[in-house]
Amino acid sequence: MVKRVNLALQGGGAHGAFTWGVLDRFLEEDRLEVAALTGTSAGALNAAAFKAGMARGGREGAKEALDRLWVRMGAVGDMRIANWMAGFDMAPLLNMLKLAAPFTPMEALSQVISPYAYGPFYRNPLEPVVEQFDFGAVCADEGPQLHICATSVQTGKVRVFSGTEVSTEAILASACLPHLFQAVEIPNAETGKVEAYWDGGYTGNPALFPLFQEGLPDDVIVININPLVREDIPRRPHDIQNRVNEISFNSSLLRELRAISFVQRLLSDGTLEAGRMKRVLVHMIADDDLMTRLSVTTKLIPIPQILTTLKLAGRAAAERFLAAHFDDLGERQTVDLAEMFG
Repeated sequence: MVKRVNLALQGGGAHGAFTWGVLDRFLEEDRLEVAALTGTSAGALNAAAFKAGMARGGREGAKEALDRLWVRMGAVGDMRIANWMAGFDMAPLLNMLKLAAPFTPMEALSQVISPYAYGPFYRNPLEPVVEQFDFGAVCADEGPQLHICATSVQTGKVRVFSGTEVSTEAILASACLPHLFQAVEIPNAETGKVEAYWDGGYTGNPALFPLFQEGLPDDVIVININPLVREDIPRRPHDIQNRVNEISFNSSLLRELRAISFVQRLLSDGTLEAGRMKRVLVHMIADDDLMTRLSVTTKLIPIPQILTTLKLAGRAAAERFLAAHFDDLGERQTVDLAEMFG
């Protein structure tokens, strides 16, 4: 029996290679059909590759598209260094910063140099990766629905790009960390104004509400990159900043999960008439043990060996999920939201 599901792909920089592994394993499962994807940042890149590959070449096409994406990501280098600086000897500046601030040198650099300081030399390091997508396939009617999340700089609201709205700029906007990259400006077709966007993780990591449409399946599988729980209290400056970012980027997801839990309670006790709102069945795939052991630096430096490790971990996590919960799909959710928010 084929079971239809929706996938929600979280962002987390190069750690998104974990999601690559999950998707790679799912594509080998003939009993599973992906109806829609919503993605943010690295999740947006994974979702776009998945959609484009499915539209052009089915399951094998999607596997190949994901492989190509992460080969390109592995060649990006340190995303904290502007492209024009890569050929210069950075040692004197980094040594100075090492003495001047309680951060790693590159973290200190990102704190004192605005991405707008590069002037005409600036180019988003992800642009060469994203512009290679086949956007005819990314925006095609064939294959699963695709939704990409970004954050409006001016209003602070989530913006979801869907269908033909998905473009190089929309995906770059979804992955735009403001202390590293210049805001991505995109014209609003309705107002005619140009709007600036930052990383979607601030308002939807990823946004789940696009998956509540009529006709889509009830099951939402969240592929989680940022640990929801860390037992140890961070004490070093960069560990503290990393945990602040994780909490910030998880907060929007937790808000939507709390809303889903609230609706589930209303439906269960009869307060809300059945059929008035969608009963979403939530599942989650994660490897918090691995993610808490990895350095935060590896989010911004896509080292090929670590990308491969993350892919294999994602495949293993997907295998465990399918073995334990495939029969639950369409029947019951496997995340205890009542306990999560109790």
